[in-house]
Order: sequence, then structure tokens, then C-alpha cells
Amino acid sequence: MLAVDLVRVRLPFVEATVTSYGVETHREVALVRIVTAESEGWGEDVALPRPHYVAEYADASLDVLRHDLVPRLVEVADLTSADVREILAPVRGWNMAKAALCDAVLDAELRAAGRSLAQHLGLNRDRVPAGRVIGLHADVATTVEAALSAVAEGYRRLKIKIAPDRDHEVLTAVRRAVGDEIVLLADANAAYRREDASRLARLDSVGLAAIEQPLAIEDLSGHVNLARQIGIPIALDEPITSVAVALDALERGACTVMCVKPGRLGGILEARELVQQCERRDVATYCGGMYESGVGRRAAIAVAALEGMSIPGDLSASDRYVATDVTAPVRLVGSDLVVHQDPGIGPIPDSSTLADLGAVVEHLHR
Repeated sequence: MLAVDLVRVRLPFVEATVTSYGVETHREVALVRIVTAESEGWGEDVALPRPHYVAEYADASLDVLRHDLVPRLVEVADLTSADVREILAPVRGWNMAKAALCDAVLDAELRAAGRSLAQHLGLNRDRVPAGRVIGLHADVATTVEAALSAVAEGYRRLKIKIAPDRDHEVLTAVRRAVGDEIVLLADANAAYRREDASRLARLDSVGLAAIEQPLAIEDLSGHVNLARQIGIPIALDEPITSVAVALDALERGACTVMCVKPGRLGGILEARELVQQCERRDVATYCGGMYESGVGRRAAIAVAALEGMSIPGDLSASDRYVATDVTAPVRLVGSDLVVHQDPGIGPIPDSSTLADLGAVVEHLHR
């Protein structure tokens, strides 16, 4: 490995996103670029600025990259993507940081071989259904308006953010407005407590494909009990930081649907393993998004196209949430997103665009 760079850039959102965690007006993107003798590769660390979503947050994640992960990789001769997980295993956790490196190595490897990620994963689909996430709004009418706008754009899968004071009325109104053909999920971002089981049971009538992360991240036993009290399939998101954790949650009965996020799990290959494990257990899966740049989003689209993915994912066109992306934008084609077919995971970030956005480049290894 000849060089490793960390590239940081701020991408302003087209409109603020609101969840139970707070309001976000931009995405702080962290990209890892590796250069080999044959090629270059890019990966994205999707950690958020603060430890509200999960414990791993951007500054700490990047610090682990600098001081623990990158030094381990640069010492290895003839490095391949199959080796990366084992090499990084002595560092516990920090799977978002690991994902950036794992995917960058894979990207460089594929570019050097002239192979696409779609070929590497053996994908049979060249596009996947797109999905939209509708954030928390101040009133029902605004939420319904946002949902109808998304459907008009072509989205056939909606995930509605909910909270204890904004759930049944909102979801019922959205379902009535968009009809029964739209796949509808709710995302609580851990906003409910065990005592709210009866409140959540009221949502059974809405016809949800799943309710995502209703209870606290650490409360797997609470999710087990909740699953016995409501008819809606429960999906877990935030706690699923590795394949091992995911399988433990399934064995306990804490969920019957799995939200698969490659950046949160440790990369594309880890995500593929989880989808395969879920398929063997007849567990429904869908691919979640992290408001990634075009680098991480194209990786997620490929994961969403895996054979075992049974529910349309959260993934929308990137030009919906950022006005300027670091690569050519991911656009909606009809109701779908197109799987990248050229060598590598996706297009290489545009150097002039990075400069215009004021990207900061840090040389981690030279």
C-alpha cells in the first residue's frame, strides 16, 4: 500500500432532517482513499458527529483509523480484501472505521482487476426499488404532504419517523393518503419505553412492514417481550453493530426483521454475510442508509441488490438530500436506483468538486 489519505468534507442538506435524536442540517463526510501499485480505492466512514445514534462517533472513529487500524494494514505485504477483517480483528469494535478501510481495499482490488462490485457479489439485479425516509414534522398535514410528494417522485417504499407524541395519528393519515400499495415502515429511533407496549400495539392496524428500533438500543430483552405483545414485525437497527450481535438478537427473538447497514456492520462483505445468514433463517432483511455520500451510497445499493434482500430499503437518490455530492449524484430512475456496473464500488470522487467543497485532506500514510 503506497498511500492512505483521509478526506473530510461537509455536504449541506437540501432540507434539515429531524428524528428523535435531533435536527441535522448537513453531513460531515469522511472518506478513506488508499493507493496501491495498481490502483486506488475509496471507502466511507459513516460515523455521525455525536454519539447519539450509536457509541461510535466521527472524531473518535477517525482517531482509531489513524492510530490503530491504518498502521496495521500498511505493514502487510500483498494485502487483499479477504485479509482485512482478520488483520483488524484485534481492535475491538469500531466497525464504521473498519468499513471504510475494508471497502477501500476492496474497491482498489476490483478496479485493478477490472471487475465491478456487482460482479464480485454475483448480483442478478441491476437496479433496486428506492425508498424514502420521512422525518418528524410538527403536524400531521406536513408529514402527509411529504409522503405524497415522495410517492409522486416515484418512491414506493416509505419509512416514517415516529415518537410517542407523533405516531398513530400520523401513520394512519399517511396510510390513508398513500394507499395500500406503498410499503410502509415506522422508525422510532429508540424513543419508546417498555411501558408503551399498548400504545405501539395500536399501530397494528396501519399495515406496517416493520417497526424499527422501538425501544432502547441496549434493551434486547425488552424487544423480546414487546414482540409477544404487538403484531407488527420488529426490526433492529442501532444495536446491530456486527454479524455476531445480529445473530444473537435473532436467537433471542428480539426481532423478526433485520435492518442491514454496511457502514455500521464493518463493510460490504460483512453486510453480505449477514444477509446470507438471515436468508438461511428465513428472516426478512432490508438495507438502511446513513445519508452517505455517493461513495457509501453506491456500496449500499449493491448490498440492497443481494439475493436475500426481501423488503425494499431506505435508500433514496443522493440528490434528494444533498445538492452537491462528491461523485456524480445517485439519481432516481423511475422508482429504482441503478447498481453501479463499472469497475470498483462506484465512481471515484471528483477532485475539483472536493476542492470546491473545501475538503480537508490528511495523509495517514505515505
